[in-house]
Amino acid sequence: MYDRVFEYVEDLSPYIELDQSAKGREPPAKRQEQMKLAIHLNDFAWPVPPGDLGHLLTEIGRTAEAAGFEIVAVMDHVWQHPYAGDPTEPVLEAYSTLTWLAAATERAGLLALATPVSYRAPGMLAKTVTTLDVLSGGRAWLGVGVGDYEAEARGLGIPYPSSAERYELLEETVQICLLMWSGKRGDDQPFDGRMVQLERTLNLPQSLTRPHPPIMIAGSGAKKTLPLVARYADACNLRPGPDLPQTLDLLRSLCETEGRDYDAILKTCPWRFDVGKQGENAPALIEQLRGFAEMGIDIVVGRVVDDYRITPIELMGREVIPAVAKL
Repeated sequence: MYDRVFEYVEDLSPYIELDQSAKGREPPAKRQEQMKLAIHLNDFAWPVPPGDLGHLLTEIGRTAEAAGFEIVAVMDHVWQHPYAGDPTEPVLEAYSTLTWLAAATERAGLLALATPVSYRAPGMLAKTVTTLDVLSGGRAWLGVGVGDYEAEARGLGIPYPSSAERYELLEETVQICLLMWSGKRGDDQPFDGRMVQLERTLNLPQSLTRPHPPIMIAGSGAKKTLPLVARYADACNLRPGPDLPQTLDLLRSLCETEGRDYDAILKTCPWRFDVGKQGENAPALIEQLRGFAEMGIDIVVGRVVDDYRITPIELMGREVIPAVAKL
């Protein structure tokens, strides 16, 4: 039944994600009625000189927003990940890029997909996302995962503890972010975790998005990641594959255990948006996205092939996004 959906799985990132909009907007409280698409920028090897990257990024962001993409997502790596290319290819730092995109756009959500939890101190991560939310008018998301690119971290001296420790750090990071977004002046209690200790969780100004920017936890791991999704997340990002329906069933069960509403968690997954030079691939792409919609996926996040040409993004807006909204 789902063969058409998984045709291009081998081309995809292990993880990806999501949506946001108006100033002070509440996080999603229930499953969307329509499928949405998000554009993922994870390949900056564009055929332009470095001095032109900013202009091209602005054009991509504005075109994607006009085309109807709900989110502009940027990978959070400092070297190109092997899933997308060679480590020596150019990469833009995620939160600097998102800040640039915030100034270039007005509506689209802004997401790092996904921040490796050991790369940024939890308190600073909460502050960074808060600042992005404030400056963008309430459009920031927090996207986090345990990370999987050890060579990059070791190469640049970034902390990269054991897998078990990174999972502990992931939970404590989410707890810290929720604590720093909880409050009011004077409500800045300490945090004493096994991995992280904060003497004072002061965070002013608070985020515009209340009660907090939506939290997306990336990954499909049954033993550790999905339980954290069920416990804390507003959204998940699941790797597509033949076992995706079973992964969703497991998440539903975990939500029941945690007393969470399964439908309150947005389900997202990565894909590859290859609409073709003249839109000739649009019908096949729409059918693939239909398969995701049938499974209950709310947002599909994908790199638009040849995004730097701009025309493929415009074709997505004309040929694919309106059709997807009807699924």
